[in-house]
Amino acid sequence: MTIDSRDEWALPTPKSSSLQAMYWRSEILQVMYWLRGEGFGDLVDAPLIERFLGVDAERGISYLDRLVVEGYLTIDGEWYALSARGLAEGAHEFLDSFSELMHPAHGECSDDCWCHMSADEADACVAHRQGHDHS
Repeated sequence: MTIDSRDEWALPTPKSSSLQAMYWRSEILQVMYWLRGEGFGDLVDAPLIERFLGVDAERGISYLDRLVVEGYLTIDGEWYALSARGLAEGAHEFLDSFSELMHPAHGECSDDCWCHMSADEADACVAHRQGHDHS
């Protein structure tokens, strides 16, 4: 039996159309933000979205087109790019996805460290350990 690697890691998508739209908006903006940040370019097409997100191209186009109407993307032929609004929202979605990684993991600090009491302290603690402390 062959297991498709996408199926192995796939999370269930919402069932209602409104939640599906929110889910795919988040996923598409995150992947486009990531691609841009990694230097892979500012433009995507439906097959690229299909490859990264496992959504079929036809469905991908419908979500991409919807994001154009909503002002998150611009379109030029078959290519889509983040608008200023999409770039800001993509950054927000991307950072939210990894917010747990931005805080100290259990055991990185002593039990009496202030980072366990506040998100602001956790951010400061991480910055300090990474040598980015500007205080």
